[in-house]
Amino acid sequence: MLQPFQPVPYDDLPELPRLPHGYEKTRGFERVVHSKHFGKHSVHVREIGSGPPLLLVHGLMTTSYSFRYVFAPLAEHFRVLAPDLPGAGSTDKPDTRYGAAELAEWIFEFAQTMGIVGAACIGNSMGGYLCMRAALLHANVFSCLVNEHSPGIAELRLHALSTLLAVPGSERLLAALVRRDPQRWAHKNVHYYDESLKSREEARIYAAPLATDAGRRAFYRHLKDTMSAQGMRQFVAELKGLKRAKRAFPTPLQLVYAKRDPMVPPRVGKRLSALVPSAEMVWLEEGSHFAHIDRPQLFLDAALPFLLRHTRRT
Repeated sequence: MLQPFQPVPYDDLPELPRLPHGYEKTRGFERVVHSKHFGKHSVHVREIGSGPPLLLVHGLMTTSYSFRYVFAPLAEHFRVLAPDLPGAGSTDKPDTRYGAAELAEWIFEFAQTMGIVGAACIGNSMGGYLCMRAALLHANVFSCLVNEHSPGIAELRLHALSTLLAVPGSERLLAALVRRDPQRWAHKNVHYYDESLKSREEARIYAAPLATDAGRRAFYRHLKDTMSAQGMRQFVAELKGLKRAKRAFPTPLQLVYAKRDPMVPPRVGKRLSALVPSAEMVWLEEGSHFAHIDRPQLFLDAALPFLLRHTRRT
């Protein structure tokens, strides 16, 4: 293994990942969702296993492929369902706003469509943030939630991003930067504790939507709308309101954060833990923002007992 977070040049990437994974063993299919905000659209879903349902929600600029190393072990206990979010992967990319509130509502709409309202859930990165917001909107959407290293605190860098993306012409500039080489862009902007796990296969999958006008537009709106500092301030205000009222988070919540992640600073996990005293806090000594990829066993050792404990209760 390389030194933690030591980058691998794109030109040195192997065609396939160094470690084999189970993504191709999942069943892929399309499901039509009728959404109040996003309208009628097709959603790409991966499925594996049987038993109680478990929803996996990926993060920014990734897809359901992100869960490739945990599909098989989770499928030993659950019927695992992992959609590509609107605007991402092989799911449709409606030309509309991609606000966090709208995407959180979409998660509930997807669960209704699939008949899995009340499922256990794992949300990674932006997906974890959206899942927390979905639980605040609909207390019954999950039986329990594992939030793996999500943002959610409007730190200075997010204020700077929101300011930058509000500048006229910012969408055209971002599109021009991404369009030069979408695969190199995807490779450069995903960071692992063990970068030797990257491959051309991953770069192609993550870059596929960025090679289209609709995909680049959706990516820009994920950055501008979903990751907006104003939306995160509203989210924090709601959590503070629950805490002041001495009310627990609507669903059992586990926060899993790596101590050395460079993408979302670990202090975000500390802030969320302080805002949600009812949450179980787990710190990973190794691993990244994507511990389910670069330290899957550490992640599973933390998340699986929590999921099974709360799934049995329901």
